[in-house]
This record gives sequence, structure tokens and C-alpha cells, in this order.
Amino acid sequence: MRRNNKVIKFNEQEKIDSVNGALALRPQINEFVDEICERGYSNICWLGVGGTWASAMQATVHMKEMSAIETWAENAAEYLTTGNKRITKDTVVIISSVTGNTKEVVDAIKKIKTEVGATVIAFVDAKEAILLDLADYKISYPINEQLKFFMVADRFMFNNGEFEDYEDMYAEFDKYLAQDLVEVEKQAEPFAIEFAKKHWNDEMHYFVGAGNQWGATYSYAMCYWEEQLWLKTKSITSNEFFHGMFEIVTKETPVTIYIGEDAQRPLSERVANFIPRICANYTIIDSKDYELKGISEKYRKHLSHHVMHAVNNRIDVHMEIETRHPMEIRRYYRRLEY
Repeated sequence: MRRNNKVIKFNEQEKIDSVNGALALRPQINEFVDEICERGYSNICWLGVGGTWASAMQATVHMKEMSAIETWAENAAEYLTTGNKRITKDTVVIISSVTGNTKEVVDAIKKIKTEVGATVIAFVDAKEAILLDLADYKISYPINEQLKFFMVADRFMFNNGEFEDYEDMYAEFDKYLAQDLVEVEKQAEPFAIEFAKKHWNDEMHYFVGAGNQWGATYSYAMCYWEEQLWLKTKSITSNEFFHGMFEIVTKETPVTIYIGEDAQRPLSERVANFIPRICANYTIIDSKDYELKGISEKYRKHLSHHVMHAVNNRIDVHMEIETRHPMEIRRYYRRLEY
């Protein structure tokens, strides 16, 4: 389904090149990680704020399912007030930023480098930035944040003897992933058009997710619908849905449930199985509904959040149309002092 017989804001080759370009960073990422593993480290801290903290949560739940390595997501603003004694000179701190000058992250990394001297790996979209200057290992490449994070996590786990089929999995990703994600967007187009028409003027919209979908669910509600579309949302984990939030859901309440394919899938399935009893305005987005040609079934769980992101890409385009609101406009973010 198209508008004016054209899939708008969709450059297929650009998207393919973007993902393939990110995957091509893996040898450089592996060089960083291998060097760190050879000299030794104590734990891994994924540090961010806002959307980057959400990506950090995705990386940690990914590792929690597979690895005994101590790892966690640290909110940069909280670190500046509370600190964290687990962050030492032997910690690996991993960060990502579009601009490389996000205040909370810059200040947190300055504090970490000054007070404890941890090793910092930085992914920054910009070619020149404060965070690049502060990092021990650095890569400048735009977007694909979760993919870059997962490549780091996977290499650490591989070196820790916890990911035997690491090479086989990435051989499939290198060959098929970029085209597969483009095909997901194409498949999602009719759904995205109807979803946007139905929900562009919701008074409040609820997003539910779990596992490696949760960070993305949280980010989509906050960074996309609230920050960029100025629409009121609430995000909730599938495991917490039944402990408060479901009491305010009625027949008309807009609820979107994301279902992935990792170990926490049953948590979201539980919500999806229950929701029709109380709500007639729900949507289920299940990564299993989208083909990933050439990707083995056992590797799909690592890609659920990428499928979700591809679907949401198309929703965003049509939400802009329905709301008549360009997503790059901000009222306050980076416009006022705060």
C-alpha cells in the first residue's frame, strides 16, 4: 500500500548500505574487544541516557540470557549523583551518542576517567566530538546503535566461551540481514498506514514489551512518540503489566504489545492472550510474523528488536503525515537550558 503510488521516505539502497556498513565494523570491534580480553577486565557497564540508556538495557538483557559476565545498564544522570562502586579501573564502559556531546554522558565519562580510570569504548555518529576525545577505543559511524552494541556483547561472550556458533551467526547476518530488514519495512507498510490513521490522535497510548524488546519499547514510547511526535504515552514491561497498569485499561484504551523471540517471549504472550478480555483497541506486533530469509531459526531471537525497529520506521513515517508534525521539531530539547 502506497501514498501517491510511492513508498515515501524509503531509500532501499541507503538502508541496505547502512546496515552492511555497520556489520563491516565488526573486525574493528573485535580488535578492540580482543585486546581488552587479553589484558583482562572485571565487568561491563553500558552507560547512557534517554535512548542510549534504552539501548544499554537491550544489550544487558541479551547478555543476561547467555552470559555469566557481570554487566548492567547505567543511567548517566544517576551515576553523576549516586556513583557506582562496581565501576573501577578494570571496568569496560560502553557508550553511544549521535552528537557526542550529550551533557549527562560527557560529564559521567569525565568523572569515570578522572576518578577510576575505566576503559571506555565509544560509538559516536559525529566525526568529531568530546566523547571521542575521552574514549580509549572509538568508532564514528551513524545510527545502527543496537547492532553496534550487540556486536560488542557477542564478541565478549564469544571470547568467554559462551557463544560457540558466533561465527556462523554473523556469516548469516552479513549475507542476509540488511536485505531482510528492508523486506520487513516493505511488508509492514500497509499495517503502518492503518495504524497511524487509527492512533495519530490518541489521548494516551500504552506500549508493552519484554526482553530485548523492552529497551526498544521504552525508547519508542519516550524518544519517538513523546519527544518527536508530542504524543502522550506510557511504556510498561510485560512482566509488570499485571501489577497495576491493566486496572486502567478499558475497552477503548489504545494498547500496543511487542512480542519478540528471546527467552522473555512468554511474558508478552501472556499479555497478548489476556488483553482481548478487557480491550478492543489493542495491537500486537510479533516479530515472528516477519520473514527473515536466510536467518536460522535459532538466531532470530537476537534480531527481534531489529524487526520491531523496522516496523516502527514505517509507523513513524505515516504518523508524521497524519499528525502534520515533522519529527525533527523540538519544543525544549537542546533549545532551552535545563
